[in-house]
Amino acid sequence: MNSALWLICAVVAAILILAAWGRNHRRVSLEQWALGGRRFGPVLVFLLMAGEIYTTFTFLGASGFAYGKGGTVFYILTYTCLAFVTSYWLLPPIWRFANEMRLVTQPDFFEQKYDSPGLGFLVTVVGLVALIPYLILQLKGLGIIAETLSGGEISKSRAVILGAAVMALYVIASGMRGSAWAAAVKDVTIWIICAFLGLYLPYHYYGGIGPMFDQIEMARPGFLALPNTGETIVWYCSTVALSALGLYMWPHTFSSVYTSRSEGAFRRNAVLMPLYSLVMLFAMLVGFAAVLKIPGLQGDEIDLALLKLSIATFDPWFVGVIGAAGVLTALVPGSTIVIVGSTLISTNILRKLAPSISDRLVTGFTKCSVLLMTAIAVLFTLMGGESIVAILIMGYSIVTQLFPALLASLLPKNPFTKEGAAAGIIVGVGTVGIVVTTGLTIASFFPNAPATVKQINTGFIALTLNVLVALLVSVATAQRQTSSARFNP
Repeated sequence: MNSALWLICAVVAAILILAAWGRNHRRVSLEQWALGGRRFGPVLVFLLMAGEIYTTFTFLGASGFAYGKGGTVFYILTYTCLAFVTSYWLLPPIWRFANEMRLVTQPDFFEQKYDSPGLGFLVTVVGLVALIPYLILQLKGLGIIAETLSGGEISKSRAVILGAAVMALYVIASGMRGSAWAAAVKDVTIWIICAFLGLYLPYHYYGGIGPMFDQIEMARPGFLALPNTGETIVWYCSTVALSALGLYMWPHTFSSVYTSRSEGAFRRNAVLMPLYSLVMLFAMLVGFAAVLKIPGLQGDEIDLALLKLSIATFDPWFVGVIGAAGVLTALVPGSTIVIVGSTLISTNILRKLAPSISDRLVTGFTKCSVLLMTAIAVLFTLMGGESIVAILIMGYSIVTQLFPALLASLLPKNPFTKEGAAAGIIVGVGTVGIVVTTGLTIASFFPNAPATVKQINTGFIALTLNVLVALLVSVATAQRQTSSARFNP
């Protein structure tokens, strides 16, 4: 086994040791295990929320998308910064309500706001469906790193299974507090590695960032601009809007809001979080550096751009350091995803079916659900499929369908009824599901539509239908309830 793999194995071993060392051997409640007891200060909240956002998508996906799509990749910087700005106003009221009501999961929020257990169950299902692609993204990254750095000695499937096992053991042992501290280690590591690679490689191969872009433009004219077909300016704007609205709709990101001990942490974070976008910018620069030096990567192979260029440039031991950083970007966010997903299963499904079940049994079942959720994600990962960014965009298309109902619930007078909110979510997610499973597009339904309409992100169209249906159903049900109240005083 080469030195790169030895370093990666050492990091994995350190993660398991950290989980065992930090484990609370006393019996802990579900709130302690899943939310850290709601006692996280500004630093831990910052690291936890950033740790969930910066994943293998940042490390491999951003560089791969830059390599394969050129200028289109800058949509990532745009939507993250817009989402961070909106968090200044969006997250504090969520925290206040959740803290007052002692909520544990995202569906709890919707259930209490709309006084509807049915809506809570619907949000649970949507959350679980959206989390699986996000977890697949992390496991896919693990497989890519291990297979590439081992030269095929370790297969992608074996790496995925082993990585999933490590993730599950870590989660069961440490819970949310362990994930928050591991996020601190991961964030420092990924910052250093990405900043170094993003600055060193363009200067090493091209003499600077400006000269690198000049040479790419000469070799591939128009590559750095938005194309006239496919990912056009219309696609760009609609995808930015979809992703910015959906960033805090992921169940694991939403629930991390509950871990804070004060709402002030979110306003401070909103000021500092855009600095984290620099990590993705550095990763993009690595992808651009690989365009002319590692040509020929196609399809989901574009996710190999960063690793291939690193192998061609550095000694094996340093490649191992890079790979170890990549492993952290998969395991740490993946652990948080699994914690929240398993909590959804136990709290919003099991507890609804068996309300009298004890807290101890619920906590135990939650940890068992970790294994179930991880196994499902492994199965879908091994089936292969899209590039990392494509998987993420699909997940966003699903989870952003929760945003209209959330925003409406925060308004002084909610324009949505519980029936309207549920109908909008069903229509939005159903539209995305039809597109994903059948491969149909807007052009399939409306072949004579203007080109600009055909280029809109399908998830954004689903979101538009979501809002329209929610408003129409809300008006109809509100009138019915008014009439019923009038004739039944």
